[in-house]
Amino acid sequence: MRTLIFATNNKHKLQEVNEMLKGIATVLSIDDLVRDGHPELADEIPETAETLDGNALQKAQWVYQRTGMDCFADDTGLEVEALGGRPGVYSARYAGPHCSFDDNVNKMLAEMDGQSNRKACFRTVVCLIENQPDGTPSSPRYFEGRMDGSILTERHGTDGFGYDPIFLPDGYQESFAEMTLDTKNSISHRGRAVRQLVEYLSEHQ
Repeated sequence: MRTLIFATNNKHKLQEVNEMLKGIATVLSIDDLVRDGHPELADEIPETAETLDGNALQKAQWVYQRTGMDCFADDTGLEVEALGGRPGVYSARYAGPHCSFDDNVNKMLAEMDGQSNRKACFRTVVCLIENQPDGTPSSPRYFEGRMDGSILTERHGTDGFGYDPIFLPDGYQESFAEMTLDTKNSISHRGRAVRQLVEYLSEHQ
């Protein structure tokens, strides 16, 4: 079974992706590699691109350049119609540098206060870079997933992370934070992108 580095230290993302890649690949996080003697990976991974594709590529390249190992990265954005598509690529730091999940949710609830149009979508882009037999990196491969829904007026549920407590996916009566991990993975934006990654890896063992 092949080993893949997931360019993240987000334990919630890691748990979700590990579940989906079980039996397909062994997934290592950045923390795993730092503990295994790669202090050069302890630096903060850059995310300075203006698009989800750009950030996913930037993170995957950063890890590949330091390890020469097969790796993938993701970037996710919450796009809210009434806010002109914000926060988008800035979703993780919507409330400012070093903000918490709660800070971002509080800002979103405040900005959406009184809004009748609450349509939103989550988009995830996964970028995979593989080490070729000649030791050079492959061209990046991209996998994208999308989930449409709406922004709730208050938090519902305690599981998940990020904006999960205030995102109600279309066709469901529970927020992402009220769902089991299996249910969320089966419908979510990240789940849809990672399933495409799984299909590719299964075909190219």
